[in-house]
Amino acid sequence: MLAILSFIIILVLAIFVHELGHFLAAKAMGIKVLEFGFGYPPRLVAVKRGETEYSLNLLPLGGFVRMAGEEDPRERGGLAARRIAPRLLVLSAGSIMNMLLPVVLFSLAFIIPNEVVVGQVVIEQVVPDSPAQSAGIEPGDTILMVNDRPVQNNGDVVYSTELNLGSEMRVLLQKPDGSQRVARVTPRWNPPQGQGPLGIVMRLDGAQTVTEAYPVWEAVPLGLRRSADMFTLIKNGLVSMVRSGASPVVTGPVGIAQITTEVAQGGLHPLMSWAAFLSLNLGILNLLPFPALDGGRLFFVLLEGVRRGKRISPEKEKLVHLIGFVLLITLIVVISYFDVLRIIRGESLFQ
Repeated sequence: MLAILSFIIILVLAIFVHELGHFLAAKAMGIKVLEFGFGYPPRLVAVKRGETEYSLNLLPLGGFVRMAGEEDPRERGGLAARRIAPRLLVLSAGSIMNMLLPVVLFSLAFIIPNEVVVGQVVIEQVVPDSPAQSAGIEPGDTILMVNDRPVQNNGDVVYSTELNLGSEMRVLLQKPDGSQRVARVTPRWNPPQGQGPLGIVMRLDGAQTVTEAYPVWEAVPLGLRRSADMFTLIKNGLVSMVRSGASPVVTGPVGIAQITTEVAQGGLHPLMSWAAFLSLNLGILNLLPFPALDGGRLFFVLLEGVRRGKRISPEKEKLVHLIGFVLLITLIVVISYFDVLRIIRGESLFQ
């Protein structure tokens, strides 16, 4: 039950923040907002405050901010009647908010006390002809830092390695005799199976559990850095997938609920990281130039700019977005069907 509640909270938070971005940007630009809706119709309940109606709808797979004149420039005070720059800002504001939410979540995660296993990361084995061997890394070396980031456990090394796939990174080593040296090594994109990007096997000596918590003035910069890291990790994951020719793993709301259930078992900090990852992905996906998504609407605005102010007719644009919406819902239903089949078979997306 707690895992299901966690999924609902994360979904509601990501959607609400996204739509809030559109809402605030529209209000700031003086654009009339007709409805702020959570979920997709049919409508369950609605309350009107001023010119805006706030509604709760049955299908909790998204949300919307309905503005006056979204496609029709003839409607005064509407979105389409504004110049290109304000429209671009309003349409992209939801994704921008989704990309800012991880900063808040990661900052909070650094503030909240968290138990971490720390120790000395020692190289136990170096694979022949691997990047580690070419860089002069040897068994018995202790990894102290990677690119000026302190190393406290094996996970820190894996994390820094994934951030630097295909790029040279500096590894500060302590030799068995106590001397130190910097090795420059480039992690491989698609290493042989079982070898890893560096070609090393590590162990953690002197492991102990400590509680970490940071003051706000340290947590916020750390949250910013971790959010920037996530962009890099997503980019590297996509590049690695393309280079290896692997098929992308696609999942819908049911699959996301399954992942959330599994992540929630690890505690609050992994759950907050997952929420940040989900929000960031939602922001990126919404910018894709697919009809009915924000990116599809942005495409029409940019096309207008390319055509020097010549617009696509409102009727044609509405039809394109309607078709895109139907296709999107159909895709979600199909993906959810396969998600349910996977759950019935007892399979996990992490396998």
